[in-house]
Amino acid sequence: MTDHSPPPPSRLTYEQALAFWYARANYEVRSPRPGDLTLDRMRGLLRLLGDPHEGLRIVHVAGSKGKGSTSAMLASVLGRAGYRTGLFTSPHLSRIEERIQVDGQPVTAEELTALLADVRAVVEGAGLRPTFFEIATALGFLHFRRRRCDAAVVEVGLGGRLDSTNVCRPAVAIITSISFDHTQVLGNRLASIAREKAGIVKPGRPVVSGATAPEARQVIEQVCRERGAPLRQLGVDFSYRYEPGRETAGESIPARVQFLAPPPRRRGWPVMELGLLGEHQAANAAVAIACVEELRGQGWHIPDAAVAAGLAGVRWPARLEVVQRRPLVVLDCAHNRASAAALVDALAASFPPAGPRGPHRYLIFAGSADKDLVGMFEVLAPHFRHAFLTRYANSPRAVPPEQLADLLGRVGGLPCTVCPTAPEAWHAARAAAGLDDLICVTGSVFLAGELRPLLTGRV
Repeated sequence: MTDHSPPPPSRLTYEQALAFWYARANYEVRSPRPGDLTLDRMRGLLRLLGDPHEGLRIVHVAGSKGKGSTSAMLASVLGRAGYRTGLFTSPHLSRIEERIQVDGQPVTAEELTALLADVRAVVEGAGLRPTFFEIATALGFLHFRRRRCDAAVVEVGLGGRLDSTNVCRPAVAIITSISFDHTQVLGNRLASIAREKAGIVKPGRPVVSGATAPEARQVIEQVCRERGAPLRQLGVDFSYRYEPGRETAGESIPARVQFLAPPPRRRGWPVMELGLLGEHQAANAAVAIACVEELRGQGWHIPDAAVAAGLAGVRWPARLEVVQRRPLVVLDCAHNRASAAALVDALAASFPPAGPRGPHRYLIFAGSADKDLVGMFEVLAPHFRHAFLTRYANSPRAVPPEQLADLLGRVGGLPCTVCPTAPEAWHAARAAAGLDDLICVTGSVFLAGELRPLLTGRV
């Protein structure tokens, strides 16, 4: 008689562990339906695992854009301050291990296999049906506890109120910028999106907000008042001064940022280098520094030198990442109108200007069906000479390149080439570009993740 029972946890292979994980409902692949999102499953799973999130000192980060970069900055700063720091982010670019890091090092395949074995044992023993992201969240908390992290920076996956990370009681909650994204789930008004993001606000716990749109700001202020949560806001309680970096074929000059705060908190923050390009990243850095000030008020030891070193040393792949220099090749994962505008502004501020006789700019673009692709094309099209439209292979949400061409045609003015695969789009763009030109890859984290190993020669 054949034994079909699962192997004991200690004998689970890496492939079996991933197969178990990827068999779960995955709302990164398809949008959740009403009733799909709930915290009950997450709480039940964590309870069976011994509530590994309890006792962790957590910074919880939500927002439409910038939450990953802000999380990376904070983790870099806390690591430089001597804290063993966990970082939980999503989605990943090339390897799923990227989502769970301690002191900048992703969880190893062996560690991930052991974690998944333990999670599978309790899931199957209790008959639970957690989602892909709920398991990811549990793995992050469990890994941080096992590695005895002093702190954890936890990025929200979708929204905030019903996101599986929202079981924590953070030292500080952060809400970065608010813009239109995931509207089919979060609503089609900034106020409704902001209310979902503000769902991470906990009674009495301090909040730092980078949202500047009046409609979003009003909602965040209201939620914080109702929950007695002290609030500091970009543009109200603090601001920043930004000096753009410069990228050419021959050199890289870092961007610089200075944190500014009015009385009574005014103090002499120095001008600091910033390892990420774009004024939107300076805004994220200001939010991160405001969070540092809140943590200091709670007794955390974070010297100015750690802040400066952390911001200068932060690396966050596929965020205006220069991966080649002749021609300049910029990898970005902008996927809504606001982030496309931030990309265009950064290209104008930090890269050689394009002209009718050169240098020229070429666009490689792929996008998902649930995004405002026409809005992105309206922003991007005037700034490029030619677009290479493609699709990525790692998500069923990818829009066929022929359909992208139709959408781009509604905007008009930008010639395009349809390429069946992302590598074909890269080779076509590379053949068209001269050594002094610029190629920008953008539209989705899935496209960036597929092409980055090809462009950098590494995973």
